[in-house]
Amino acid sequence: MVPEAWRSGLVSSGRVVGVLLLLGALHKASAVIRYEILEEREKGFAVGNVVTDLGLDLGSLSTRRLRVVSGASRRFFEVNRETGEMFVNDRLDREELCGTLPSCTVTLELVVESPLELFSAEVVIQDINDNNPAFPTREMKLEISEAVVPGTRFPLESAHDPDVGSNSLQTYELSRNEYFALRVQTREDSTKYAELVLERALDREREPSLQLVLTALDGGTPARSASLPILIAVLDANDNAPAFNQSLYRARVLEDAPPGTRVVQVRATDLDEGLNGEIVYSFGSHNRAGVRELFSLDLVTGVLTIKGRLDFEDTKLHEIYIQAKDKGANPEGAHCKVLVEVLDVNDNAPEITVTSVYSPVPEDAPLGTVIALLSVTDLDAGENGLVTCEVPPGLPFSLTSSLKNYFTLKTSAALDRETVPEYNLSITARDSGAPSLSALTTLRVQVSDINDNPPQSSQSSYDVYVEENNLPGVPILNLSVWDPDAPQNARLSFFLLEQGAETGLVGRYFTINRDSGVVSSLVPLDYEDQREFELTAHISDGGTPVLTTNISVNIFVTDRNDNAPQVLYPRPGGSSVEMLPRGTAAGHVVTRVVGWDPDAGHNAWLSYSLLGAPNQSLFAVGLHTGQVSTARPVQDTDSPRQTLTVLIMDNGEPSLSTTATLTVSVTEESPEARAEFPSGSAPREQNKNLTFYLLLSLILVSVGFAVTVLGVIIFKVYKWKQSRDLYRAPVSSLYRTPGPSLHADAVRGGLMPPHLYHQVYLTTDSRRSDPLLKKPGAASPLASRQNTLRSCDPVFYRQVLGAESSPPGQQAPPNTDWRFSQAQRPGTSSSQNGDETGTWPNNQFDTEMLQAMILASASEAADGSSTLGGGAGTMGLSARYGPQFTLQHVPDYRQNVYIPGSNATLTNAAGKRDGKALAGGNGNKKKSGKKEKK
Repeated sequence: MVPEAWRSGLVSSGRVVGVLLLLGALHKASAVIRYEILEEREKGFAVGNVVTDLGLDLGSLSTRRLRVVSGASRRFFEVNRETGEMFVNDRLDREELCGTLPSCTVTLELVVESPLELFSAEVVIQDINDNNPAFPTREMKLEISEAVVPGTRFPLESAHDPDVGSNSLQTYELSRNEYFALRVQTREDSTKYAELVLERALDREREPSLQLVLTALDGGTPARSASLPILIAVLDANDNAPAFNQSLYRARVLEDAPPGTRVVQVRATDLDEGLNGEIVYSFGSHNRAGVRELFSLDLVTGVLTIKGRLDFEDTKLHEIYIQAKDKGANPEGAHCKVLVEVLDVNDNAPEITVTSVYSPVPEDAPLGTVIALLSVTDLDAGENGLVTCEVPPGLPFSLTSSLKNYFTLKTSAALDRETVPEYNLSITARDSGAPSLSALTTLRVQVSDINDNPPQSSQSSYDVYVEENNLPGVPILNLSVWDPDAPQNARLSFFLLEQGAETGLVGRYFTINRDSGVVSSLVPLDYEDQREFELTAHISDGGTPVLTTNISVNIFVTDRNDNAPQVLYPRPGGSSVEMLPRGTAAGHVVTRVVGWDPDAGHNAWLSYSLLGAPNQSLFAVGLHTGQVSTARPVQDTDSPRQTLTVLIMDNGEPSLSTTATLTVSVTEESPEARAEFPSGSAPREQNKNLTFYLLLSLILVSVGFAVTVLGVIIFKVYKWKQSRDLYRAPVSSLYRTPGPSLHADAVRGGLMPPHLYHQVYLTTDSRRSDPLLKKPGAASPLASRQNTLRSCDPVFYRQVLGAESSPPGQQAPPNTDWRFSQAQRPGTSSSQNGDETGTWPNNQFDTEMLQAMILASASEAADGSSTLGGGAGTMGLSARYGPQFTLQHVPDYRQNVYIPGSNATLTNAAGKRDGKALAGGNGNKKKSGKKEKK
């Protein structure tokens, strides 16, 4: 990698060196690039193309925010984000930056973001010859005794040149004279100094003074110089000068040493006696500024002590020049140099600088995600400047060092905003000194939310019990659902879905508030229509992706006593008359009042009582069975026509009731004979009518079948010809505009009732399309059948249920054979005389089970194939309650079942097999058997 400065020719290739160092980086290895540049370059001067040298993408440079980070207070360099060139931003003075150090390097850090990366760069500032050598004084005066022998050396003032290397001070020159020569010497630190050497003895009488010029020259091109006038006064002889026992003294002192601390003691001797041998010590005239403020020198003893406060970070090495002179008339001086090395102490605490922070951090951030970049500096050196950083334990963060004095804060464990939404990290930087110093900074890291939690509920299903006939719009359930995510992701939406095959429940019966989750009913519920609803509450949050939760909602409708009992027999508004022969004994069953209550449970338990009769003592009504029987023998004095009013009452709260009216005619002959054989020729005529109707039906069915087969054949042939003509037609005719829709109305055509109405839409071009059916609104099967049969035409009703049937509003008269044997009457096993001491079921469940079996038995009886299940008188209850449990132990609920329009007789199958006759006499067994066969 060749820096741009080499290719531009602004800096010679021999002086520019690019070094690649593999250091730790944030996400990849960072390179260290080095440039060299001459000092005093103008502002805007291009140093090098850092983008090319680092291998970065120039197009993404502006978005990644490349910037230069330096520890100096002044920003000497900047980077052009459009070209990638690093240029000079401020004046570069090598002497100001590095002083007399032989090498001057400015360390920079290049930071780019997205992702965060750190690169190190070094710019070496090369010296130019921009400073003249300078003497500390304008002129120098020397007093030399004439007794000085040739060869004596006299130290001269040293010039100072801030430049370094070849541009620094290189030599001295002396003006022409006949007495003195110049000798240039090199100290141990490679600095030059000049000595004036006497080559010819002085003669004060001949020349009492001399004027010389000392010229200091540096090694620059062109060379710079400085001149120092030297005034020499020739004195009388003091022929011995002081001399130091060594020309260079070294000392070490801690930077926190208090004032008065002894550094070193210099010693000089003079062989002369008297005042010419007494030595006085003083600082040399060419010491740097500030030396006299930091150190103090004893004039007599030569002890050098600390006067001010030393600072290792400011100056690590002090050069002190000391001279010694005697007190003679013509004193001569000697010079030495003291090098004082300042030792570092741990007196500077680390400093933490947060360079870049990535906050908030998504809670699904992967391990190792960089959160912040920290820069730690310590002005101390050595062990005192080694800094370590740490975060409190137990937190999902860690600190790693990527470059010297740079640390990256990364995630070390998974974050969870729902557990800890924000971290206040206390980052501690501690050096390795003794005692250790530390610095503390607080970094706030926020965790941003993601949608990682579905809606939650305290329970997975709800069972709601709602009493029927409730008010519409009143809330029946409030779903308790929450979402632990942030407000946006926790915004919940509620929906109702349907379960099972039954549809239309949500829009017709129930609704839910989309925001609050409150479930309300749209219409009053009816226990008799539908007792249970299975719904699903679908809850979704507002995050991305959307998370959902389903909750089962089971709504149970509880029954209210809102239906009065209905009379099934005798038919309301009918004119049925029950025949009762005179002389009938007590306990004879005349008829049975059958009632039915649409309610359930205790609300459907019916009780019967005699409300009104001309003679209250003649008849009795079973409390639970409803059968009307004679309470005493029928006498001749009893009225021939008895009108009875029976009160039917349910067991609800409040109790509802209805009445049934029946007429009993007291006759002199058997009612069975009158009912079955009104005349001697009735059976023969009935047989003739039956034969005629059978032949007529056979002829009509045969003709209808033949017509149907012929019509189907004609229709198939017509469709086949039409299909063949259509395929032979041109293509353009196949895609003509559809004709008008055909609306097939099945109801108006007399095919089905309005409740089962379907709409079929066909176009004139529909050849093979399926019909589109509009699905009717769902309803309970029982309610739908009842509504259909009540609203349809009576003729249609007979076509569906049979020729002898009639709609519910037009009940057929009961069979005159509706009689019960003694074994079928309710009561305990010991009472067969019709007492009303039957036992009620123990609970509502048993009651509903009994009602279900009774209705099933009634359906089988309507089909003509029922034996009422099980053995004789058990109705299938022996399987549940044991063999000893018969209908004698419970009220006979079969007597409450009436099939409208049916002539089926609910009798005991076992009793028929045993040859037991129905109530009303044994003289009509043969005729009854013929009737059943018919």
